[in-house]
Amino acid sequence: MTEQTTKQPKATKLVGVKGMNDILPPDSAQWEWLEAQVRGLMARYAYRNVRLPIVEPTALFVRGLGEVTDIVEKEMYSFEDRLNGEQLTLRPEGTAGLVRAVVEHNALYEGGKRLYYMGPMFRHERPQRGRYRQFHQIGAEVLGFGGPEVDAELILLAHDLWQVLGLQAVRLELNSLGQPDERKAHRSALIAHFEQHADLLDEDAKRRLHSNPLRILDTKNPAMGPVVASAPQLLDFLGEASMAHFNAVKAILDANGVAYSINPRLVRGMDYYNLTVFEFITDALGSQGTICGGGRYDYLIEQVGGKPAPAVGWALGVERVLELLKEQGDVQAAPVPDVYAVIPDVAALPVAIKTLQALRAAGVSAQMHAGSGEGMGSMKSQFKKADGSGALHALVFGAEELAQGQVTVKALRDGAGAQRLQPLDAVATWAHSLQSL
Repeated sequence: MTEQTTKQPKATKLVGVKGMNDILPPDSAQWEWLEAQVRGLMARYAYRNVRLPIVEPTALFVRGLGEVTDIVEKEMYSFEDRLNGEQLTLRPEGTAGLVRAVVEHNALYEGGKRLYYMGPMFRHERPQRGRYRQFHQIGAEVLGFGGPEVDAELILLAHDLWQVLGLQAVRLELNSLGQPDERKAHRSALIAHFEQHADLLDEDAKRRLHSNPLRILDTKNPAMGPVVASAPQLLDFLGEASMAHFNAVKAILDANGVAYSINPRLVRGMDYYNLTVFEFITDALGSQGTICGGGRYDYLIEQVGGKPAPAVGWALGVERVLELLKEQGDVQAAPVPDVYAVIPDVAALPVAIKTLQALRAAGVSAQMHAGSGEGMGSMKSQFKKADGSGALHALVFGAEELAQGQVTVKALRDGAGAQRLQPLDAVATWAHSLQSL
């Protein structure tokens, strides 16, 4: 009797969530390079790295960012924990979580801190160029210092980063939001102005008129441009102390040759800012022109339950910075191995792998040819893969060479075809020459 076999239906191909992108080689090389440049610069400024959770209590963002903000109202990925009913959110930005961590761990007990972070953020919005549902930010935050010098230091840090990365055509815009009492007076004047022009307001502006009128200034609706342009300016409501703080920031930037323009409509997207706010902007990426933004947030630490302490920081969008570098034609070459091991026979594998391990320990990047399970493949196919790997040299572990305790080193790039023999028992002595050739 013939045994019946049932053909299984082909599994449906699963794909990633729209707006949450895979980053694969060779593109990942750009990310690694950028992160390495950031780490080096942060170390020179004496900023220390922190690693923060991706999921935070929803209340942290509602309280910290403000209920009447686009992020809280429309964009957060929030859900209820099925185990305990806790309301949780995938972080839409990094500052609130960093402040929560500093407060929770009493990190300011011994004095102020200079910190930075890298990682993914999440916002539920329509994916477009430079704006994704999972996007990545690098942030720098200074907590516990209230003077204008740290505002300026953070701006200089970002400015230096553009120099290190080779970014061009990036401009800096500055503003001051003053202090709460100054904003209160400005708020009243703003409401009165917009009420006089209620027929020109869109639905978003009407909804925010009495809850958060300052956010109307940040509208992206071009039809509201004239009514926003004629609105009272917050700078006209700043007192002596706020103006002195702002002027001190500008003086430091002037002394360091950092160009900027004053944008009295610059308010940023979160409610926690006061005094200095700033953005670095490019015209090369269309509507997603802000590549880095931040400012001072002296009241956020208290808002999340900590002892009152001043703070200031910024965050940059990694995808936007990389997109701008791509626009400029600045693409980092993907890393390639120093050597590719060509192994004619499986019998050579123990010696070949031992040699590669010694080379790796000496700092040489080595890639081993891998067989199909039925042998190592022809020499021709192995050399083709060696060349395709981008390796500078091929190491040929032939039976004749191994019998003499040697391996053939064959150049694949400069001086292609040239070859020499090297002793297997002196790997450390010739490892350096592989990298320098």
